[in-house]
Amino acid sequence: MALPFSLIICTYMRAEAVIKLLGSVEKQTLYPGEIIIVDGSLNDETKEALIGENYKNIRYYLVGADLRGLTKQRNFGITKIARASAIACFLDDDVILESDYFEVLLSSYKTHPKALAIGGYITNEVNWNIATGKKDKDSFYYDGWMRKEPSRFKIRKKVGLAPDTPPGYLPTFSHGRSISFLPPSGKTYKVEQIMGGVSSYRTLVFEKIKFSTYFEGYGLYEDTDFSLRLAKIGELYVNTNAKLAHYHESSGRPNQYHYGKMVVRNGWYVWKVKYPNPKPKPKLKFHATVLLLTLVRATNVLTTRDRKKALTETIGRLSGWFSIIFNPPKIE
Repeated sequence: MALPFSLIICTYMRAEAVIKLLGSVEKQTLYPGEIIIVDGSLNDETKEALIGENYKNIRYYLVGADLRGLTKQRNFGITKIARASAIACFLDDDVILESDYFEVLLSSYKTHPKALAIGGYITNEVNWNIATGKKDKDSFYYDGWMRKEPSRFKIRKKVGLAPDTPPGYLPTFSHGRSISFLPPSGKTYKVEQIMGGVSSYRTLVFEKIKFSTYFEGYGLYEDTDFSLRLAKIGELYVNTNAKLAHYHESSGRPNQYHYGKMVVRNGWYVWKVKYPNPKPKPKLKFHATVLLLTLVRATNVLTTRDRKKALTETIGRLSGWFSIIFNPPKIE
């Protein structure tokens, strides 16, 4: 018998995306006991779109400015979970689930009874192949699989700034490999980071920790912060058989300057959550990596069509770097 579970969807100005997601939820082999939609939109489009449908077990909340923003909306959603729910699943509003997503995800809590959190797996962002033949420098290899190595990691390797931990773990100087570097092997991998938009947690964890409201609005790296704090308490996993697709809706995202600034400031913040007192060498490597990745982004001004975005993000990253030196965030 499956554990009783709730689904929380936090959304902002994405009525069409929410309806598409709920269409995939309707087709699930295992359906949520409740679906809690926390809408931070500035209009009623999502509410009106839902009125025209007949989804089961839905509860809709339109929140005001005081509760708007990803982490605030998630914390609000947590307060609405039914007492009977053992698991809380979170999904970004721009994903589409494969039909057995919840069934596969929830089964992991039986095979890993000590797990406090288990993440799903995005299938449409990276092309993987089974590794064959001699290894080449342009590919990343893991657990018998291979994918294209992004240029930023190839450059980092050449200058001695490659990550010193496997995917899903934060290096001593931050800037690690994300869950997208775990292959579609069908295995469940132990990690210390899961993606918040494709995540699930035992509801008991919310008695101990909440999502940090330091991460305002879009909330870049809020999931890393929560995961790293949770990993100090218990075990986290990613089940690569719990599959879904992510379509990256453009609406509701910050402009490139603010995004670039968040990449650096929020990246520094989560690094300090894991390593509050880093030694001099990791400190040097953190800042060297920030500047290297900023330089790599700056080259996109010449190599991509969207030069304005590349330029404004580069300026944002530089602004973020200066800010962590002269006005660093306070760790909660």
